Amino acid sequence: MPKTLADGRIALVALTTAPANMSAPTVAELKAGTRLECRINKSDYQLGADADSTIDEQELCKRGASQDFGPSSWSGSLTPFRYLDGDGKADTDNDVAWDLLKVKGTHLWLVEREGPAYDAEFAAGQEVAVYECNTGTPQKPSDRTTGYIKRVVPVSVLDAEETAVVAA
Repeated sequence: MPKTLADGRIALVALTTAPANMSAPTVAELKAGTRLECRINKSDYQLGADADSTIDEQELCKRGASQDFGPSSWSGSLTPFRYLDGDGKADTDNDVAWDLLKVKGTHLWLVEREGPAYDAEFAAGQEVAVYECNTGTPQKPSDRTTGYIKRVVPVSVLDAEETAVVAA
């Protein structure tokens, strides 16, 4: 089987209520969430594992210094596009990602699926990653005068399950 090109094959859903089981979100829970993949900038999208922490502990009998991996670390950053009318007012039908992410401290569960086309329905047995997150303070991007109006929203990942499987 050939390798799968990532282009257009990442789905991203935001849940405002925790899935009953982070290791097995249901199709119904995912359908109830807010689809974000068509409202987030692709070029700087980042969500997942970061460098692991290290610990400086070894047995007294060993020579030299050594480090081992400690707790896992996670991080993320989402850049929602703004959808504004000619008067600068939000287009409530399309500004959904900004509405969801704009307030610092918003608690969300972000569910990411790779493989099928982004708009394919979720199905039982599909692999997904589930990230419990809090949003940070939105920031104006460095390229704000050359592209679309958008904001960079850092997210702190409080818990993650990168090997979850969609339940029926």
